[in-house]
Amino acid sequence: MEWEVLDTGLRSAEENMRLDAQLLESLGSKSRPILHFYEWQAPSATYGYFIDPEAFLNLEGVKRQGIELARRPTGGGIVFHIWDFAFSILVPATCSAFSLNTLENYAFVNEAVKRAVREFRGASEELGLTPTDAPALNEACGRFCMARPTKYDVMLGSRKIAGAAQRKTKEGYLHQGTIALRMPSDAVLGEVLKDGVDVAKAMLAHTQPLLEGPVIEIDVKNARKLLKEVLKSQLQNSTPLKNR
Repeated sequence: MEWEVLDTGLRSAEENMRLDAQLLESLGSKSRPILHFYEWQAPSATYGYFIDPEAFLNLEGVKRQGIELARRPTGGGIVFHIWDFAFSILVPATCSAFSLNTLENYAFVNEAVKRAVREFRGASEELGLTPTDAPALNEACGRFCMARPTKYDVMLGSRKIAGAAQRKTKEGYLHQGTIALRMPSDAVLGEVLKDGVDVAKAMLAHTQPLLEGPVIEIDVKNARKLLKEVLKSQLQNSTPLKNR
């Protein structure tokens, strides 16, 4: 399948989310699906369209940590873009990779993400997609993407490696994905989370980062670079839903 690949580089959190929203609005004029790569000019966190971040985050602590906040055009929970690899996929409604069934769209994208993670790790590990939503430890934990697995997230055993949120319109759908690269910092979480203990424990219990052991910034940079290549390759080799 032929994809249009966009890499818009370093931008603010608000600019990244605004660009995804604009791409979704213009999907009707596109004949090919889009793989959108972007990075963050500052430590960032995004939150689902219907979430009030002040209910779950200590905004003073967020400010002290220099974290930029932005609302996503998709749903889902809060994601910290300090320890992850983020990307977006946009599929026009006229494309053979589009389904009216939202879960089929999640499965289509995350099957490619699963293969990309396997290629990245260079191991024959059993990766899978979780079949159902896992229960949240409490309401706060249910509002953080990496604090509980949800249906069709990419899993290694019982722990989540990749999650996503989608928004579908008559033009097509936007899938915003995140892949965990390293574990969150206790110091940062302790300052920015209102329900810090439970959410931090849930993240540790449910998240499996791709990079293990001591990790420095160059490791994260190189991981993001490689993930761009393997994800692009796996999506281009995906079989469209309507050809299966």
